[in-house]
Order: sequence, then C-alpha cells, then structure tokens
Amino acid sequence: MKKYNKVVLAYSGGLDTSIIIPWLKDNYGCEVICVAGNVGQDAELEGLEERALKTGASKLYIEDIQEEFVNDFVFPTLKAGAKYENYLLGTAFARPPIAKRIVEIAKKEGADAICHGCTGKGNDQVRFELTIKAFAPDMPIIAPWRIWDIKSRDEEIEYAISKNIPIKLTKETNYSKDMNLWHLSHEGLDLENPANEPLYNKEGFLEMGVSPEQAPDKPTYIDIYFEKGIPTKLNGEEINGVDLIKTLNKIGGENGIGLLDIVENRLVGMKSRGVYETPGGTILYHAHEVLETICLDKMTQHYKQKLALEFADLVYNGLWYTPLREAMSAFVDETQKTVTGNVKLKLYKGNIINAGVTSDYSLYSEEVATFDEDDVYNQKDAEGFINLFGLPIKVKAQMDKNK
Repeated sequence: MKKYNKVVLAYSGGLDTSIIIPWLKDNYGCEVICVAGNVGQDAELEGLEERALKTGASKLYIEDIQEEFVNDFVFPTLKAGAKYENYLLGTAFARPPIAKRIVEIAKKEGADAICHGCTGKGNDQVRFELTIKAFAPDMPIIAPWRIWDIKSRDEEIEYAISKNIPIKLTKETNYSKDMNLWHLSHEGLDLENPANEPLYNKEGFLEMGVSPEQAPDKPTYIDIYFEKGIPTKLNGEEINGVDLIKTLNKIGGENGIGLLDIVENRLVGMKSRGVYETPGGTILYHAHEVLETICLDKMTQHYKQKLALEFADLVYNGLWYTPLREAMSAFVDETQKTVTGNVKLKLYKGNIINAGVTSDYSLYSEEVATFDEDDVYNQKDAEGFINLFGLPIKVKAQMDKNK
C-alpha cells in the first residue's frame, strides 16, 4: 500500500471518521490532520478537538462556514426552487463548501492526500470527490469504505472498541444521521424497511421539532420578506440568513413542520429510504413559491419549474462546480429581479397555510380577474381565441369524419 506523509481527513467525530484516524496511521504511516466544516451542526462540535487528538490526529481545524453555506449554496438553490424528489437537498449542498475548505487546508498544510469517510454506496463520496477534483485535480483521494475489510456498522463498532475509541452509539441505536443548519436526516435500522412507520412520537427520534400530533392546537403566524428572491426579514425585522434559518427551525419544529419520509433514487443506482427534518427550509421554500406566483409571468414561471428539476439533479449529483450549474444560477438570478415582497403564513400541526402575499411587482390584477363587472377585459375576445386555439382539433375531427 502506498505511503503518505500527511493526510487531511474530512472529520465529523462520528463513528466512521473516528475509526479512520487509527486506520490511516496503521495502513499509511501518516500524520492525520482533521478538518470539520461547521455548517450548523452545533452540539456535534462540542469536545470534537479533544476527541480527534485522543484518537490519534495531530490537529483539528474547525471551520465556521455557515454564512458561506447559506449565502452561496442554500439561497441559490432556494431561488431556483430546486427539490430532488421532494428532498430539499440538505446534505447535498452542504458537501461542496466543506470539501472546498478541506482542499484549502490540505494545500496550506502541504498534505499529499485527502481522505473522507463516505461509503461506496452513497452519494456523498461523489459530492466530496467532484469538489476536490474541481479545486485540486491532482490530489490523491483515500476512501477507506471502498478498500478496507470492514463491511458493516456493527464491525465498525467492534473496530472502535478494539482501538479503545469511545463511542456513543450502540448496535441498537446507531441510526445514520446527518445534521446541519438546514436539516437532519435519518437512515438505517427499522427505516431500511419502507413498510415501517417512522417513530415520530418516540422520545428522542425527532431532534429539530415534534410530530404534528404533538404540536400546539393554536396556529402560529409569520411574515417573511424577500428581496430579489432572498429572505431578508422575519416578522418585519431584518435578519441574516443563518439566524433566519435557525429561528424558522425553532418555530417550524415546534409546529411539526418539515417532516419528509421518502424512498429516493441515489446517484449510484439503488433506492434508499430516508426520513428528513427540514422545518425552516420547508417554510422558506413554501413562502418563496407563493411569492413567485404573483411576481413571475406565466412563461418564466413554467420554464423555471422545468429548470428546477435539472438544477436539483446537479446539486444532488455533486455537480455544483460546473459551467452548467453556474449558467443555471445566472438564469435564476435574472428571474428573481422582481421576486420582492411579503408572504404571510399560518403554521398549524404540520401544515403551512397561505395567509396573504403582497408585492410592488405583483402581476396579479384584481380588476382583470374579477367576477364582477369590469372595463378592461372583453369576454367576446375569447371566441376568436378559442376558434384559433382549437383549429387543429377541429381539422383532425373533420378528417376523421370524412374517412
């Protein structure tokens, strides 16, 4: 096996990356430098440096990239309205900024390889490695899950015990989770069988909120103001993106908002069942969509909805740093020039209910749409329009009749 002098590891402090540190040292004889990108996982960062050093790392970088994550990845994706099979891409768009920062530190440290703990079955291996290729095309990448003898999470636990690595997980509670500012994902254990209902009401399962059944019987009203597609105010008060998402996570979580249980199509070809908590993100997507209904013309709105599917595929598949994604974002930014206004929502037991929308750029005309008498719409014009619009149908029917 090739030897490396210094390897930078994408480190979370979880089971995978904890056992990778001694594994790297045993197999490559290298110094291991850990990098943790803070994208809002908060509590998971507590005691992380002590844990990394005790496990054998020479140092740990904890990089706060929350603002970059929100402004350069979350909001551009929100503006695009991109969803992958209803999944709001919480893990997908968090990987590129983390990997980008890892490359920067690897170059700074003079590392001769980068390592990640993604499995060979997942999407994240692609997201990390495509970003590394974009910024360090010649950098060797080590992916232990693709080459070591460990085959399961149970074997990981056994390996950790053999190396005296303290772990919080047990074989009965080791859901695979990913937490950041935007969401929390749950995979594994009973969730691997789509026939099993998620244990939403079981204490400790949900971490960002409560189930709709446990939400208050009283609704909560909120107002979100957007400036060119970007949310800038909550309930009339200016707020930055990071604080906005944190606040909406709290409000939405308390009202049972943002639970998603799906079987999604992974990039590597298999189907995978996941349960997601995305309270603040679900609210923002809903509010943004509502505002666009009055601020975008029909053709732009419909074309943008088509583009959103392609944009979501790019993000999901780790293709953030590509010319196509940049071009799509440029188109989206052009459409957002008039997406400015206020959206009022009612949150109640897992539901988001529209409660009013206003904008100085609104294309909605009450005078044109009214059922009452008006002076701006000539209903007789519809006859000629229908005759022309339906002409192909009429000609085809006449031909069939004369056969």
